[in-house]
Parts: sequence; C-alpha cells; structure tokens
Amino acid sequence: LRAQGLSVERAGATRRSHPRAGSAAELGPHDYVFLTVKAQNLSDLAPSLSPLIGPSTTVISGTNGIPWWFFHDFGGSLANHSLNSVDPNQAQERTFPRGRILGSVVHASARVCSPAHVQVVAADRLILGEPGGEITNRVRDVVAGLRSGGINAEISERIRHEVWSKLWGNMNMNPLSALTRCGTAKMLSCADVRDLCIRMMEEMQLCAKRLDLHMSMTPAERIAVTQRLGDFRTSMLADLEAGLPLELAPQLGAVAEIAGRLDVPAPFMRSILGLARLLSP
Repeated sequence: LRAQGLSVERAGATRRSHPRAGSAAELGPHDYVFLTVKAQNLSDLAPSLSPLIGPSTTVISGTNGIPWWFFHDFGGSLANHSLNSVDPNQAQERTFPRGRILGSVVHASARVCSPAHVQVVAADRLILGEPGGEITNRVRDVVAGLRSGGINAEISERIRHEVWSKLWGNMNMNPLSALTRCGTAKMLSCADVRDLCIRMMEEMQLCAKRLDLHMSMTPAERIAVTQRLGDFRTSMLADLEAGLPLELAPQLGAVAEIAGRLDVPAPFMRSILGLARLLSP
C-alpha cells in the first residue's frame, strides 16, 4: 500500500488510490472502523487495533459468521454469552466497546489477486443495523456516507436476522464446496449433497427456533435462491486453493457450538465440521 497504492478492479475498470497506510498507532483514532478481515483472524488482530478507537468511534463488524456481539443483551438462555469458536480469548469483547457497535452483512464477492490488488467479482448490497434494532443517527449517517460513495447500503432493524440468514446458507455451502472442490451448481445438482445441505440447515433452524430467530423461508427455498445465482466458487474454496486457513470456526463451528449450548442434536453439522477441519492448513 505504501509503495504502490491500492488497485481495485471492477467490471474491467481499475481504480487506483493511495490511502494512508501504517500501523494503528500511526493512524490514530477514527470516526468509524470497519472490520472486514477474515473472521478467524480478528481475535488475534483486535488488541493491535485499540489505537484506532477513540471516545466516539463507531465499530462496524463486517466479517462472515457469528460476530462476537451477537448475544449482547440478546435475552434467552444465551444472553451475553461469548462463543469460544468466535472470540476464544475475548480479545474482541475487550477491545471493541459495547454501545458503539453496528452490525453489517456484506453481500458481495471479492478476491485479492496480489498484495494491494483487489478484484470485485460481484457487489450487491451492504446491510447495516444497530444490534438492538433501533434506527439511530449514527446508522443513518454511515449509510448516507456509503451511498454517497456509490455503495448500495441499506438499514435493517433486524440485523441479527440478516447475519443468521446469510450464515444459514454459508455454513453448509462453504465447507462442502471445500470438501468436494466444486462450485455450487455442481454440488447442488447432486440430490444426495442437496439433501445433506437441507439436513444441516434443519439443524440450524432448530437452533433458530430456540433463539426466537424465525426464518422467512424453508431450507429448500433458501437452496433454490443459491441455485439461481449460478455456479460460483465459495470463499472457503478459494482460501483452500490458495493454501490459506479456512473461515471454519466462526461459521460452521459457531453454529455447532450454539447447538451444543442449546442441547440441539446436530450430527450432520458436526460430521462436516470434523471433516472440514482436516482440510485447514
């Protein structure tokens, strides 16, 4: 970034910029901090980000899987629980202040072609919301700023549901694509694999009922949505092919941990989790 700037390629056009790059200590406090690293890296990274966070900083989590704040003031049996698969040493809990967090769900696909060179494969929308569901001035300000920059951002009053809904598809498609080395169309064209996806989603659906997170569609309908997107390669498969650690713990690992804490049987999830763990470098 310091030597050659940042190149972002999209639809055949390349935008080059020269952002200020350095350590968090050099950069100092910011108004907004977006967390978009791979989720399994965030706990180790979190303490080094403390210099970015001042007395009025808003932290926006944009990682895949279950975020560390998911059960803050949630209610029910898992209220204020921390998941070992997400924040094993509670570094995120200690670093990012409660009350100044926005949740987000990123519906986009991007890949790092080389250091400081990113290709946007597809970009749909960015959903943001307060964990408690309120529509506050700060979420309005963030969304307005993103929209002014050309990003299709929107506010959700049910950001936990949005997080859960995205994960409902990712927690099976990602590890199964890594295990089979297949894109989604090929996987879902196999009736046995499609049935396995449904079984895993049904297990997660049982967890959702215990948490009062009601889904608006059936597992088969959710899979049909994925099929309409065409044959795409998941981020977990891309990481596997690149020899990178898999984003397994905060996705499927987190759901399996939630199932265990809720005493929900999850044999299909746990079997795929065990197999996928053997893949991770």
